[in-house]
Amino acid sequence: MMSERYETGMATRRRVLGDAHVDRAEAAKDPLDAPFQDLITEGAWGTVWASDAITPRERSMLTLALLAGLGNVEEVAMHVRACARTGASRRDVMEAFQHVAIYAGVPRANHAIKIARAVWAEIDAEREGRPHEP
Repeated sequence: MMSERYETGMATRRRVLGDAHVDRAEAAKDPLDAPFQDLITEGAWGTVWASDAITPRERSMLTLALLAGLGNVEEVAMHVRACARTGASRRDVMEAFQHVAIYAGVPRANHAIKIARAVWAEIDAEREGRPHEP
């Protein structure tokens, strides 16, 4: 039986990342990493992302700036894609990365912008029903 925090986290995670992403992640979960995945669902999604102290848009911008600023770019693409669900615009994302450039370094911001531009090209191709060419 899952905790209330887990259930809240899973609902928040699905709202922000989308069912397809969460379904893929859940299908890839195995007994070894399940406790870690549960921790993320309860802590990140069930506590932090579920809080209404700031908007999902603001949370997306903070998350992207922190990921880029710390050089943890593995999840930048996923969170850029999530902006469509949180209300953070492309301009919002670029503003967050400008902060990264000033406070954490131009190379980190530049790398994050490169990732964001690739994601936006994929999104645009999907919307137009054409194949995306990297």
